[in-house]
Amino acid sequence: MKKISGLGNGLVLGYFLFALVSCKPDKTPDKVDPPGFKATPYNLVIPPFFPPMDIPSDNPLTVEGVHLGRYLFWEKKLSGNNTQSCGSCHLPQHGFSDPNTFSVGITGALGTRQAMPLINLGWDRSFFWDGRSPSLEDQVIHPVENPIEMDEDWNNALQELRNDPTYPPLFKAAFGSEEITKEKAAKAMASFLRTLISADSKLDRERRGQYTFNDQEAAGYNVFVLEGGDPEVVAGGQFGGDCFHCHSFGGLLLTDHMFHNNGLDPHFPTDAGRAAYTGSPLDSGKFKTPTLRNIELTAPYMHDGRFTNLEQVVEHYNSGGVFSSTIDPFMKYTTGGLQLSPENKAALIAFLKCLTDTSFINNPNFRDPH
Repeated sequence: MKKISGLGNGLVLGYFLFALVSCKPDKTPDKVDPPGFKATPYNLVIPPFFPPMDIPSDNPLTVEGVHLGRYLFWEKKLSGNNTQSCGSCHLPQHGFSDPNTFSVGITGALGTRQAMPLINLGWDRSFFWDGRSPSLEDQVIHPVENPIEMDEDWNNALQELRNDPTYPPLFKAAFGSEEITKEKAAKAMASFLRTLISADSKLDRERRGQYTFNDQEAAGYNVFVLEGGDPEVVAGGQFGGDCFHCHSFGGLLLTDHMFHNNGLDPHFPTDAGRAAYTGSPLDSGKFKTPTLRNIELTAPYMHDGRFTNLEQVVEHYNSGGVFSSTIDPFMKYTTGGLQLSPENKAALIAFLKCLTDTSFINNPNFRDPH
């Protein structure tokens, strides 16, 4: 900023105060918590070997916010006929996913993709199979108003919450005011989802020195982390399963948070995957890499639930998948396949079952509080 010459310090100060008062923002800023209000900070424990969680500055984790979010996650008033909640299609015993191939909405309509498990979402960068939501606060809004899911107008849902004596005090505790808005509801639900942390599987305990893999589990781990291919035929081949490329161990999250075409189909006439969101043909057939945590519990598998068990999943990758124009470079065995032995396939499945976390699915803090 240029120096204003010929003015005393008092006049300079007055000039800046006038400028600050007179220069109004283009739009009214979002409402903030009432002056003096402060909810109780939530003590989020980051598990060993996990990276820090990036929590939005405008939605800090609080005890009261998480508590409200838990109520809303299980609240059937958010559906058009008061019969379904978010938890209806994300069941704890199934790793917060749906055991049905496609979830059934309140009108009886079927969804078009398998319900993704809600596990360690606080570390994700985008949401839904095609990544169309950039934040949890945005993601939680859509199922409520989706006509083939909960099929409710948010204005109607908010009015029902206002009429329920349970909710005004909960919103006041979380936000300092009994005012109930969609934005506050989304923040609360997102906060609750960030607490759904799974980090006590056999793999986690092995990393902490509290468990030792048996021989089959250890063999399966090796298949998981080794490159595929016969070393006499493929440069760098290690007779492995190539799993680690997309389900990386970085931070023990078992996903790279990216989008891949994993060789399911040669063409994509019914579901273009990420391309339906980005509009780019280069994204055709690409879907988000789900975490493998609790994979034993989250069948059926893939975006369309086409595989009913882990044996079918392993055989798909062992076969090399189906070639298409956008197939991922890591799917490099569409001709010939990985050629894993029956013993190695069984070992790999044994290792995948080491990712099951029974303390997560039985955590009483995640259950329906109504």
